[in-house]
Amino acid sequence: MIPRELVGEAAVPGGPPLRLVRHGRDFIIMLERNELMSSRMSGSEAALGALTCRRLAAPERAHLLIGGYGMGFTLRAVLAELGPAARVTVAELVPEMIDWARGPMEALAQGCLDDPRVTIRIDDVARLIGSGRGAYDAILLDVDNGPDGLTRPANDGLYTTGGLRSARAALKPGGILAIWSAAPDAAFTRRLKQGGFAVEEMRVRARENGKGPMHTIWFATAP
Repeated sequence: MIPRELVGEAAVPGGPPLRLVRHGRDFIIMLERNELMSSRMSGSEAALGALTCRRLAAPERAHLLIGGYGMGFTLRAVLAELGPAARVTVAELVPEMIDWARGPMEALAQGCLDDPRVTIRIDDVARLIGSGRGAYDAILLDVDNGPDGLTRPANDGLYTTGGLRSARAALKPGGILAIWSAAPDAAFTRRLKQGGFAVEEMRVRARENGKGPMHTIWFATAP
């Protein structure tokens, strides 16, 4: 049996710490006993990025906001779809996530952090959403396991009626709010529709090979 090796630990404002664990050639980010993300399962995070870009009217010059770097799967998928004049702002609350991407997980990052289209902001994505009226063609949220969060209670505000109102205001007309979740949430789907979004809900496999658990992605289009 291959042992797990603790690589690093990071404080989360308002929540328990995250731990980066190496298991053979794979990496796992854990919250207490929960596996938040793993390099073995990147399919649904990549789908969040790629499928959002394919719904954009002008991906060659779009401005996207990604909430949560994670292991970079969504960012890399976005960069593969966007044109050279596009811009991607990544909001990451925990600076160690970026340190890990430039350190022990550098090979996994594949240089995405150094792409000239990318700006990294060590900040709460909710604050960037709140200060960006009509700024984004798409907002992609992979924060705290989805609407039913684990990491920190403050993240829940992103998925409330007020949080969705702020996201809608930060989008350009016809912009897309794309949200990843570990599980479906009928109440959240209703909340999106009540917020004035046109909603498409998809179920996607966790692994790129079409295996693993099913995850949920909402594509909510602003009027």
